[in-house]
Amino acid sequence: MSDIGVPQPSPAFGDVTIAARSRVKSNALITLHEQQNVRFSESQPNGDVTKRAAHYHHGMPTASGIGRRRAGPSIEDVARLAGVSPQTVSRVSTGAPSVRPSTRAKVVEAMDQLGYSPNRAARALRNGTFGTIGVISHSFQRTGEALTVEALVEAAEPEDYSVTLIHVRNPGPESWETAAHRLSHQAIDGLVILRAERATPDTLSLPAGMPVAVSFSKFAGHYPTVSADQVKGSEDAVRHLLDLGHRTVHHIAGPADSEHALVRTATWRRCLLEAGVRPPEPLYGDWSARSGYEMGRRLAADPGVTAVFCANDETAFGLLEALREHGRRVPDDVSVVGFDDIALSGWASPALTTVRQDFHGIGRALVTLVLDQLRTRTVPPAALTVVPTELIVRASTAPPRR
Repeated sequence: MSDIGVPQPSPAFGDVTIAARSRVKSNALITLHEQQNVRFSESQPNGDVTKRAAHYHHGMPTASGIGRRRAGPSIEDVARLAGVSPQTVSRVSTGAPSVRPSTRAKVVEAMDQLGYSPNRAARALRNGTFGTIGVISHSFQRTGEALTVEALVEAAEPEDYSVTLIHVRNPGPESWETAAHRLSHQAIDGLVILRAERATPDTLSLPAGMPVAVSFSKFAGHYPTVSADQVKGSEDAVRHLLDLGHRTVHHIAGPADSEHALVRTATWRRCLLEAGVRPPEPLYGDWSARSGYEMGRRLAADPGVTAVFCANDETAFGLLEALREHGRRVPDDVSVVGFDDIALSGWASPALTTVRQDFHGIGRALVTLVLDQLRTRTVPPAALTVVPTELIVRASTAPPRR
């Protein structure tokens, strides 16, 4: 039987396990439980278990090899620290009822102090599952991905599943193919794919029988898919500006290799054409406030610009600063609409009108799709689940001055 474990990270991507009770913050700073070496200092709180833990580190002699460096504490280390047998630690790990509460408490405290996690390979042999859902993307630092991962973790927690992030740093097709190959060696039960823009169903060949859910429509028809209603959200944004009386709407688009950005740009163009307006040339950014600022300086210098639809909120923040520097008032001179409704949107100056995406609803739906496949052992139809968007009107939009 082959070894079950987590392979070493390659230069193209890396893996991080998020404990189910961790929380991913909206600014993409993640509280992580990483699988790494453990070292403790004498500054730990008092207590019998804690005092012993203060003297443990990964270079100390252990049952698995005297003085040999290991990736983390073993079941023998936990047993020694708690003063019980390894078999007792194993029974606590599996939730066996035949353990006294006081003994269980000592073992759990020792696990916490040493940062011990029960072996997932052993769990797989006992229960047929690793208790882990993999999430693959090439840009976890983006706000949308961070919020979606937060929702994935929250939805997985009550089901006793943790989440492993599989990060593809280079979004080229060859990296996705390598990532897909490595998935067959990952200790995961199912997979969620977030915004694999340059991957296709042909280049991302997944392990046979792997429960999969994806969060963008390019894979719809191949895998169960969940996506926000990009078209309706973009229509609401553009028509809101036209209904206010603006003769045209300019657009700062997202990157040309992003499916979501392309959908928003195509919808913006169609709405203008349907209104009998010739679309101006879009300006292309990269989702960042900096690109919004750089593109915004060009728009701010054009006195004919009275309304701008931005591909996301961060781009809109950069535009607001560029307009301010050029003495263009929002919304008196220029109206601005974003997309996402991240937490800072309501605190911008002025508060940003934007399209709200339900990132948490998307995350919950993705986890549900994966767990349903695990429980039923069947592959559902590769249908598209569309999560509604909502236009949030705030202070950054108004009728144009006459």
